[in-house]
Amino acid sequence: MINKIKCPHCGEYFEPSEAFKHQLEKELLESERSKHQKELEKVKTEAESTVAEKIKSEYELQFKQFQKDSEEEKERNKRLLKQLEGLNEEIRSLRRKDEERELEMKKKIADEEEKIREDSRKKTIEEHELKDKEKDKKLADALKQVEELKAKMERGSQQTQGEVLELEIEEILRREFPTDIIEEVKKGQRGADVLQRVIDKRNRDCGVILWESKNAQWSNAWIGKLKEDQRQAKADLCVLVVTDPPDGLETFMFQDGVWLVKRKMIVPLALALRFDLVRVNYEKLANVGKNEKSEILYQYITSTEFRHRIEAIVEAFGDMQSEMEREKRWFTTKWARQEKQLRKVVDHTQGMYGDLQGVIGKTLPDLKSLQLVEGEK
Repeated sequence: MINKIKCPHCGEYFEPSEAFKHQLEKELLESERSKHQKELEKVKTEAESTVAEKIKSEYELQFKQFQKDSEEEKERNKRLLKQLEGLNEEIRSLRRKDEERELEMKKKIADEEEKIREDSRKKTIEEHELKDKEKDKKLADALKQVEELKAKMERGSQQTQGEVLELEIEEILRREFPTDIIEEVKKGQRGADVLQRVIDKRNRDCGVILWESKNAQWSNAWIGKLKEDQRQAKADLCVLVVTDPPDGLETFMFQDGVWLVKRKMIVPLALALRFDLVRVNYEKLANVGKNEKSEILYQYITSTEFRHRIEAIVEAFGDMQSEMEREKRWFTTKWARQEKQLRKVVDHTQGMYGDLQGVIGKTLPDLKSLQLVEGEK
């Protein structure tokens, strides 16, 4: 049976040929395929639309739920913030009250401290006023005593200085020449100040040196008086120690039969004079019975050669004496400086103790080292 095909235009059936048949089948197949593809795309589109609508609906539902939850969370946060603000305000209020109470307490304490400080200051000022008046009175009394002592010292200064120089000469001679006999001329008796009887190592009397001291302005009359005293004392040599020497006297000099010497050259001159007296006595003993030697000895003693020998000996001893004086002055200065520093420490310590005693009162323990011993003024 031959398949007939209906014409879509006229409605008539006809038998196609094999090639036409094949082509027609192909076209029909393509047509069906296209139709099927369209249907599939339509179904796909409808399905995608349905799914999208469903997803959109679910998303809108979830979004609405999320918005609702978010609004509830915001409301809850607002309530919490309000509660927190209330708590913070309460805390600030409590803190302000504590600060106000603390400030008020500090103010009361400061007022009390100021009151105590003012009372203490008034009491201290009153006590210091009494102490200042007491110190002023003591100072005035001390100044008065100083003036009185100064007047007494000025009245007796020259006499005292002369006595001090006399005692110094006597002490120097006793110290330097322990074997000699040093005799002090009593006050009120006519004569010089000190008489030195020279004794050698064999305990032999070698002669007498007469010493006179003058602590005043130079006077030529002293030489004549000392020579008169020398004759009365029957002294071999006489020495005049002066603090205000005449012109030309640097260390010592021999003038009109009298040796003139400064205070610092006493020991060198005494050594030299004593040495020559011992030597002359030795020569005298060795030449007993030879009167002619006496004239020679006298000429020797009064000669320039003897004077030069004495000068050389005195200069040697003078250098030694100067060195000793320098050392003595250095140690004296050092001791005076240390004593002054020690006195400052003691004075400041005692002043601080007095200040504390003035502030604290009798409750401060007494220090025996700062108290008067019984019998002291």
